Amino acid sequence: MIPARSFNGKTVALFGLGGSGIATATALVAGGARVIAWDDNPESVARAGREGIATQNLREIDWSGVASLLLSPGVPLTHPKPHWSVELARAAEAEIIGDVELFSRERAARAPDAPFIAVTGTNGKSTTTALIGHILTHSGHDAQIGGNIGRAVMTLDPPDAGRSYVVECSSYQIDLAPSIRPTAGILLNLSPDHLDRHGTMQHYAAIKERLVAGSDLAIVGVDDVWGAQIADRLEQTGAELVRISKRLALANGLFAEGTDLKQAREGKVRRLASLAGIGALRGQHNAQNALAAIAACRKIGVGVEDIQAGLASFPGLVHRMEQVARRGHVLFVNDSKATNADAAAPALSSYPRIYWIAGGLAKEGGIEPLRGLFPRIAKAYLIGEAAPAFSATLGDVVPYEIAGTLDAAVAHAAADAQNDPAGEAVVLLSPACASFDQYRNFEVRGDAFKASVCALANIEPIGGTS
Repeated sequence: MIPARSFNGKTVALFGLGGSGIATATALVAGGARVIAWDDNPESVARAGREGIATQNLREIDWSGVASLLLSPGVPLTHPKPHWSVELARAAEAEIIGDVELFSRERAARAPDAPFIAVTGTNGKSTTTALIGHILTHSGHDAQIGGNIGRAVMTLDPPDAGRSYVVECSSYQIDLAPSIRPTAGILLNLSPDHLDRHGTMQHYAAIKERLVAGSDLAIVGVDDVWGAQIADRLEQTGAELVRISKRLALANGLFAEGTDLKQAREGKVRRLASLAGIGALRGQHNAQNALAAIAACRKIGVGVEDIQAGLASFPGLVHRMEQVARRGHVLFVNDSKATNADAAAPALSSYPRIYWIAGGLAKEGGIEPLRGLFPRIAKAYLIGEAAPAFSATLGDVVPYEIAGTLDAAVAHAAADAQNDPAGEAVVLLSPACASFDQYRNFEVRGDAFKASVCALANIEPIGGTS
C-alpha cells in the first residue's frame, strides 16, 4: 500500500466505495488524512465502516474545511451531468481528484525518478499494460502493475527509485489526475467510447491527449485520425515523441511489417523484434500493443534482447484471446472480455478458420459491424438472449446453430472443428455481448468456457489453464 502522506492533517471527502475507493480511503487514512467517505450503495457504506473508514452522508457535512473530494472513476464528473458530490465540492472550491492523482503526488514527493509507464487508449490497454509488466519482470525489474487493470493503484508498493510502475489509465482516471507525469505515456488508439460520460468525441480525445502531453516520452498510435492529429500537435510543441503503427510503414517511428516489428529513423530501418510463433500476440492489434511496449521499455533502459525474450514468453491476458488448450489441430481460445462487436473484431481477424461461440446480452448494433469478418467463420454457435437477433444477422451467410448454453456450444463446436480439414481450426469464445443474462461477469463466463474445454477428452491444456 502507498500511504498518501501528501494529505497528512487534511480533511478529505471521498465518494465511491468500490474496490478502488476502499483502497484510496485506506491509503489516505494511513497517510494521516481525516477521511469522510460515502456511497449511494448502503452495502458499500457498511463495508467501509467494517474496515474502519469513517462514513457520513456528504450532503450533511461541513464542506468549509474539506481540502479535496476523492472521486471514484465510475462517478460522473461532467456528463451527463456532474454528480451531486461534485457540485458540492465545486461550491466549496475543493479540488476534485482521483486515485491516480494520489499516486502521482506520492511518486513526485518520494521518488520522482521512479520509472512510470502509463497506458491508455480505447482498445488494447489491458493487454499492453500486462505485456509491459511481463517484459519488465522477465528482465529483472521490480515491476508494479495496476490501475484500471488488476490492483488498485494505491495498493501497489510505495514509490522507490528501484521500482517501475506500469499503470493502466481509463479516461475517467486521467480526467481526475491533473498532475500525472509519466516517464512514458502511451495512447494506443481512439474510437468513440464512453461518450455518455464525456459528451463529445472531441472532449474524450482531449482527455486522452492530456496523458501523453504530460509525459517525458509520448508514444502515440497513428492509425486513426485522432491519434495522428494528437501526434502532430505534440511534435509541434517539441515533445519527445514516438509514433507507432500496425498498418503503415512510417518514415519515423515504430511499425509492423508482417510479424516483424521495425524502427524507422533518419532514413534507416532496423528490425527490433519479431512476433513470429508467439501465439499470445497474434493479430495486427497485438502488433500495435507490442510496438507500444517496445517503445516504453526502451525508454526506461530495457535492451532489445530482453524485450524479445519477454515478448516470446508472454502468456497473454486472461479472457482476452487467451489460448486455453489444443486437441490435435484444434485450438481453443477464450476471448470472453469481448463484450461488444468492436472488441470481438481483433480475435475474429486473427484466425482464418473459426468455430465461433457468440451471444449473451446484446449491445446496440449487435454483430452487424463484424460482417466483413464473416468469411472466416466456419460455423457459429449462438447462446443467451442475443441468439435470435444474431441468427437473423448471420442469415444465409454463415452456418449457425442456436446452442443456448455455453456447455452445449463448446461440445458442438469442438466436435465440428475436429472434423475440419483445415491445418488449424479455432474454437473461439468471443461473445460480442455482455454476460449478464447468464453469468455475473465476463470473467465467470470465461472461466466456464475454460472448464468446459478442459472437460473434453484428449485435451492438452496450454500454460497454466486447468
